[in-house]
Amino acid sequence: MSYPELSLEHYYIGVDVGTASVRAALVSKEGLVKTTAKEPIHIWEPQTDHYVQSSTDIWAKCCSTIRTTHNDPPEHQRSTDHWMRNTDRVTEGVQKTQIRGIGFDATCSLVVLEKQFQPLAVNKDGENDKNIIMWMDHRASEQAAWITRTQHKVLQSVGGVMSPEMQPPKLLWLKENLRHSCWEKAAHFFDLPDFLSWKATGSLARSLCTLICKWTYSSENGWDHSFWSAIGLEDLLVDNYFKIGRDTSCPGSPLGQGLTDQAAQEMGLEAGTAVAASLIDAHAGGLGTKDETDLYCTKGVIGADVRGYNLPCEKQPITSRLALICGTSSCHMGISKQPVFVPGVWGPYYSAMVPAFWLNEAGQSATGKLMDHMIKGHAAFPELKEKAKESGVNIYTYLNSHLHTMSVDAPLDVLTAHLHIWPDFHGNRSPLADPTLKGMVVGLPLSQNLDDLALLYLATVQSIALGTRHILETMQGAGYDINTLFLCGGLSKNPLFIQAHADITGLPVVLPKEPEAVLVGAAILGACASHDCSSLQEAMEKMTKVGNVVQPNIELKSFYTKKYRVFLRLVDHQREYNALMHD
Repeated sequence: MSYPELSLEHYYIGVDVGTASVRAALVSKEGLVKTTAKEPIHIWEPQTDHYVQSSTDIWAKCCSTIRTTHNDPPEHQRSTDHWMRNTDRVTEGVQKTQIRGIGFDATCSLVVLEKQFQPLAVNKDGENDKNIIMWMDHRASEQAAWITRTQHKVLQSVGGVMSPEMQPPKLLWLKENLRHSCWEKAAHFFDLPDFLSWKATGSLARSLCTLICKWTYSSENGWDHSFWSAIGLEDLLVDNYFKIGRDTSCPGSPLGQGLTDQAAQEMGLEAGTAVAASLIDAHAGGLGTKDETDLYCTKGVIGADVRGYNLPCEKQPITSRLALICGTSSCHMGISKQPVFVPGVWGPYYSAMVPAFWLNEAGQSATGKLMDHMIKGHAAFPELKEKAKESGVNIYTYLNSHLHTMSVDAPLDVLTAHLHIWPDFHGNRSPLADPTLKGMVVGLPLSQNLDDLALLYLATVQSIALGTRHILETMQGAGYDINTLFLCGGLSKNPLFIQAHADITGLPVVLPKEPEAVLVGAAILGACASHDCSSLQEAMEKMTKVGNVVQPNIELKSFYTKKYRVFLRLVDHQREYNALMHD
């Protein structure tokens, strides 16, 4: 017996392209993740501070993960169980017509294509398939510093300092270093989220989120001609900025006619399935507000309904909350009804994440990546890996347990009383906005056993949380009144990381009910684009819920006050040493 389509459950697909992997999820209209899939993506480091990827590789992984979420493996995999190994949960019998919309989020990396939309090499090796300059690529540090010295008015919206992680310095680097092989042949420059929506629909419209946050676009005034001319990129003005985007769409808006025939075939979906204007990955995790004019009644990650949780933000405006999206790097999202200018913090950006609110975006360039770096580079890492395998847990779960065995008579936090880390191994994004800063470790012993590794891991986690405290104090000094943290992303699954942020900031931490909040955020875009919801706000209200709340341990306040004082002195010392060496 067949049933009418309206009797079937509706689903939405959220696709999250992170630094090292593509993830996709099949999400119900209630915001429940039914299935997930994950595929690694390639990263090449041809030389120091150069990180590149392939748009061909990333798109292929997007399509394969989408197929896996609704149990439609590619033809060449159907005779094997390969596709089953890449999915966490399986939902049987989902029909293509039940999948009503797709939303993409991705890192803010730069994709370069030529006139025929083929990839174009972004390195001197000339390998065209390697056509993405990654967000964490710092090759354009000199160009970023030069742009900062122009003191152009657009810099007011990026904390006064142009970051090498943004697109203008990357574009300038390409013009100065690959003029003939890349710059003169390039016809399309995309932020990675916009590249994905173009591949899916054929629409060249860019998301306001990407243009405002990474390209100096203004939601009120558009492109600033004088800025591009001042930095030597006046050729981008040709044909009304066609190469970097002359048409814009609000996140969640439907693009084109939905999935093209080719994209639908590659994904195993129906042609015409709604596709939404995209978001930067961190912004997908920070979605949330119910009504443009209501500061108090809110939904989503940053605006989750916290009634009954006895939180300080319960009867306060949404502006009292900070969304922290933590993965390879971390982003700190604060919103306000009026523009707030914070030194060393990106923004304010109007309606870049939450409609009718100004966004300030701070961040740390290496968090999860820093933890991996510190652990995997230690002499005791092979022993750690073996013991974690024997215990049937991942290395972080094992380290957390090992730290508890080391702290029988006192809180484990105080084990690092004589071990301190400045975490900017990849420069400081906020609030110092100094990409030249380096990491520092003070207090290392001569031994390198598993206990030493565990302590180094703990000190690294603490340093990241101390960096968040530094960002918070800077934002509060500029006018924010933040009293609650809302965490999501991969590191929010680590209880030590969560508790450290609560203890070090002295603020409660709210976690989403659905651990895959970023994927839900992407799926929310698809729900909005499908018109199953009348607005992005309605979709967020239906599909997001609060999970656990972690309170700070007030007994550690004195310890972390001292450790924070050491933290701030570390960077002062680094700058002092640099000045001495350059005298």
